[in-house]
Amino acid sequence: MADARAAGGALRVAILARSDARRRALAARIEAAGHVVVEEGADILLADAELDGEQFDQALRAAANGLLAREPEPDPSAGSGFRAAGEAAAPLLTPRELEILAALGEGLSNKGVARKLGISAHTVKFHLETIFRKLGVSSRAEAVAKGMRQGMIEL
Repeated sequence: MADARAAGGALRVAILARSDARRRALAARIEAAGHVVVEEGADILLADAELDGEQFDQALRAAANGLLAREPEPDPSAGSGFRAAGEAAAPLLTPRELEILAALGEGLSNKGVARKLGISAHTVKFHLETIFRKLGVSSRAEAVAKGMRQGMIEL
C-alpha cells in the first residue's frame, strides 16, 4: 500500500462524518497529523471517531495497514458497547492471537490458519489453547462469538 500514499508517507484519507462541522474538525485533525484529506483515491476511509493526540495518527496508520482501529470501548456499566450485560472486560490478546481469532471467524481450519499466517499447525494449536483460556471458552465458535461481542474482531 506504500505506493498509494501521498508524498512523505502521508496517508490519503476520505472522511465519513455526521455533519459538515464534524467533517471539517476531522479534516483539521487529519492534516495536523500530517495526512491529506481526499474525496477519491483514499488509502483509508475514516468514519467519525473521537480519538486524541497520537492515538489518532496511530489509528490511521493501523487502518491503512489492514488493522481494525476502534475507539476504546465505553464503560460497560453505562449499558452500551458490544459486551453482553454483566460480561467482563475483554482480556488482552496478543496481535498474533487476534490474527488467529480473526482467521477462526473466517472459518479456517488449524492448517488453513497456519498457511495463511506462515506458521506451523502446532503453533496455531498452542495459540488456540491460550485464546480459549484467556476468553474462558471451550470451542472455536464460542471464541469467535465472544471476540465479536467484545469488539476484538469483526467479520
